[in-house]
Amino acid sequence: MAEVIKMPRLSDTMTDGVVAKWHKKVGDLVKEGDLLADIETDKATMEFEAFQEGFLLHIGVQESDSAPVDSILAIVGNEGESIDHLLKKEHTQEEKNNNQEEKEIKKVNTDFETKNIVTIEKKDSLEKNNSQKIKASPLARKIAKEKGLDINHIQGSGENGRIVKRDLDNLSIHQAEISDQQEFVNKQPLSQMRKVIANRLSESKFSSPHFYLTSEIDVENLMNLRQNVNKTLEAKISYNDIIIKAVAFSLKKHPNINISWDKDHIIFNKNINIGVAIAVEEGLLVPVIKDTDKHNILDISTKIKEFADRAKNKKIGLEELTGNTFTVSNLGMFGIDEFTAIINPPDACILAVGAIKQKPVVKNNDIVVGHTMKVTLSSDHRLVDGAEGAKFLKTLKTVLESPFLMI
Repeated sequence: MAEVIKMPRLSDTMTDGVVAKWHKKVGDLVKEGDLLADIETDKATMEFEAFQEGFLLHIGVQESDSAPVDSILAIVGNEGESIDHLLKKEHTQEEKNNNQEEKEIKKVNTDFETKNIVTIEKKDSLEKNNSQKIKASPLARKIAKEKGLDINHIQGSGENGRIVKRDLDNLSIHQAEISDQQEFVNKQPLSQMRKVIANRLSESKFSSPHFYLTSEIDVENLMNLRQNVNKTLEAKISYNDIIIKAVAFSLKKHPNINISWDKDHIIFNKNINIGVAIAVEEGLLVPVIKDTDKHNILDISTKIKEFADRAKNKKIGLEELTGNTFTVSNLGMFGIDEFTAIINPPDACILAVGAIKQKPVVKNNDIVVGHTMKVTLSSDHRLVDGAEGAKFLKTLKTVLESPFLMI
C-alpha cells in the first residue's frame, strides 16, 4: 500500500524545507535506511533517510524547490500502484487551507477598510486642497493632467518654486532613466537560512528590550600570550579563541548572565555553552561549544576551526547549533572598531568584539603607544540589569588584561 513521505520538521524553527538533492529517482527501489534526499533546513543541510520500503512512485518537491513542512515530499509503494487518491486528498486539503486563509484575510481587510474609510476620505480632501495651493503654470498643470502625473510630487524650478513646462519635460527624462536602471535589477529569492535569520533576529530585537554596555580593554598582555603560545606550539590560536575562553571563565563567576528566557520563567543554565557566530555565504551560523568552561584554549581553537570548515559545506549537525547559553560575535578581523549585536535567542546576552587598535594610552602618567580593543555587551533587560552586566564586563576586562588568571 502506497505511503506518503512528508516534508519533515528537522528543527524547531523550520517552516519550509528545500530539496538540495535527490538520491533516488521515480521507479527506484527504496529500502528502509536508504538515503533518500538532502534537505536544506533553516540551519543546515541534512541527509534524510527513508523509513518505508517500496518503489519511489512520486516526487513532490523538485531539486532546489521549497515546500512547507508536512507537505508531500514523496510517495513510496508497490510498483505500478495508483497514487491518484493520495494526490487528490492532498490537493483537497490544500484548497481547504487556502480558502480558510482567504476568508481570514478578507475579514481583516474588510475591518481595516471600514475603520479607515473616514481617514482615507480626509486624506483625499487634504491632498486636493494641497494641490490647489501648489504654484504651477496653467500649461504645466495641463501637461501633468494629460500624462497622469501627480503635481504634488514635482519639484518646481521657476520663481519661488513654481512648476513650469520644463519641469515636466525633465521629469519624463528622469523617469526614462529610472526605467532603464530597473531592467538591470536582479531579484533573488530568500534562502531558508536568510528567512530564519530575518525572523529570529526581528523577533529578538522587537520582543527583547536591548541595552548596551561598552568597555575598552588593554590587550598588551593578551597579544603577548598569543604570541608566546604560537611560538611554542605547532597549533596556532587566534585572539577569538582566547576571548571565548575568557568569556566562559567570566560566566562562571557571574551565573546571573548565563541565563535564558522561557516565557514566564528564567532558566539558570548549569552548563556554559557558548555560541560562536560564523559568517557563511548565505548568512550566519552559530555553532555551539558545549561546556566551554571545561575546554582549554587549544581545544576551543580546534573546535572553532572544525566548525568553520564544516559550516562552509553546510555539514554542521543540528545538535551542534542548539543549546547556546551565551553568544560571541567577533567582527574585529574585518576591521570593525565596535558594534552592537542582536541577542541570539534564547540567550540573555551577546558579546560583540571589535578590532585591536594601536593608539596612544596613558601608563604610569606617561603617554605611550598601546593596543586596545572594544567589546559591547547586548543584554535583555527583562533578565539582566545594568549593574549585573557591568559587573560581568568588569570581570571580563580584568581577565583579558591579565590572561594568566585563566591558567
